[in-house]
Amino acid sequence: MKKILRTSAAVTVGLALVLGTAACNRGESAAEGGSATLAVSTLNNPFFVDLRDGAQAEAEALGLELSVVDAQNDSATQANQLATAATNGSAGVIINAVDTETAEAGLAPVVSAELPIVAVDRAVGDTKIASFVASDNVAGGEQAAKALAESLGGKGKIIVLEGVPGASATNERGEGFDKGLAGYADIDVVSSQTANFDRAEALDVVTNLVQSNPDAVGVLAMNDEMALGAIQALGDKAGKDVKVVGFDGTDDGFKAVEAGTMVATIAQNPAELGKQSVQILAKAMKGEEVEANVQVAVDTVDSDNVAQYAGK
Repeated sequence: MKKILRTSAAVTVGLALVLGTAACNRGESAAEGGSATLAVSTLNNPFFVDLRDGAQAEAEALGLELSVVDAQNDSATQANQLATAATNGSAGVIINAVDTETAEAGLAPVVSAELPIVAVDRAVGDTKIASFVASDNVAGGEQAAKALAESLGGKGKIIVLEGVPGASATNERGEGFDKGLAGYADIDVVSSQTANFDRAEALDVVTNLVQSNPDAVGVLAMNDEMALGAIQALGDKAGKDVKVVGFDGTDDGFKAVEAGTMVATIAQNPAELGKQSVQILAKAMKGEEVEANVQVAVDTVDSDNVAQYAGK
């Protein structure tokens, strides 16, 4: 009789282990002691480094093992990383998409594996996700445009530096730019060109654009990295003959505002974006209900208030 009981107990334990493993593969494990993947568009950008750091700190606090992968702004690379995440034991995925449209196909294996997905900073097309955590990019774009227009006295020719084509942040900030500039009939956008959110690329783009548009008096950039590249291209003209406004609120952006080479930057909180993304994914991994859309506020930072942000 004792032998039968021992055998029955062993079967019960074995069955529990099998069911537990199956639940983990389906993404049903609890956050505590579980694992997840954070797929970042690029870590060659201080904004996303801060986002990663915020996510990692929160994951550690929650006892969640977080694997971070860097797509280096390549959609095909990100698709391969997501396919790996769908089969490597991850119980959930946070994605900062390289491209909003191609992300849908890249996430297909994750969806098939029934893992909860949280998108951060950039949308992922029509993919069914647990939550989208982002700054209010439209409002921020509008604030940036108004800050530049007001610094120019409401008139003048300006250059717009766009982000990665197809990224939701590019589209939304562009929408905001249009709204913000609509109230300034004497502001003329003489050129709008992508520099892919990259400082070095913006340096080259602005160097060429100011040669063909020597009377441009403003640069409106969709992120601080491109604004800083523009400042390099402008040299002594930055902040004097040509006003520059960025977006993101990075440490280098704040330093440029303090130095007077950048009029303003729209401050996001990338570490908070990362933190909230992990918090939401942890809940989704437990099967708890989460908010479908979470917006983190943005602020216009200029010479009047930069001291409150710089060095944080």
